[in-house]
Order: sequence, then C-alpha cells, then structure tokens
Amino acid sequence: MEVTRETVIGDVLDYDVETAQFFFEIGMHCLGCPHSRGESIEAACEVHGTDADELVDKINAFLDSKK
Repeated sequence: MEVTRETVIGDVLDYDVETAQFFFEIGMHCLGCPHSRGESIEAACEVHGTDADELVDKINAFLDSKK
C-alpha cells in the first residue's frame, strides 16, 4: 500500500492496524469513531496541527520496513 495525503485513515488502519501508533502520536486518539476512520490523512493533520507529509512519510517508511 502506498499512503498519500488523500488516503483515508480507515483504509490505512484496515491495511495494517499497527499504523495506529502514528495517529496516536499526533493526538488522534479517537480512531474508532466513524468520522475519523473516513477522514483523509491531510484533513486529520490539519485539525491536529501537524504536517501531513511528515506523517505520510513515517507511515510509508514503516510499511516498507515490513516487506
């Protein structure tokens, strides 16, 4: 899976639940609520005041390391 700013958080979590740690790091602790699961990474980062590109890079590096 290649994650982008537009990738929906729920899709990332469904692909690999271990990616939740990166969302927790930005203060997104409500990953189970329907709204957050349907939100893009970019939208979540905007709400939480973090850099979407940095989060995307972390998630992609983590996923690549598991190949």
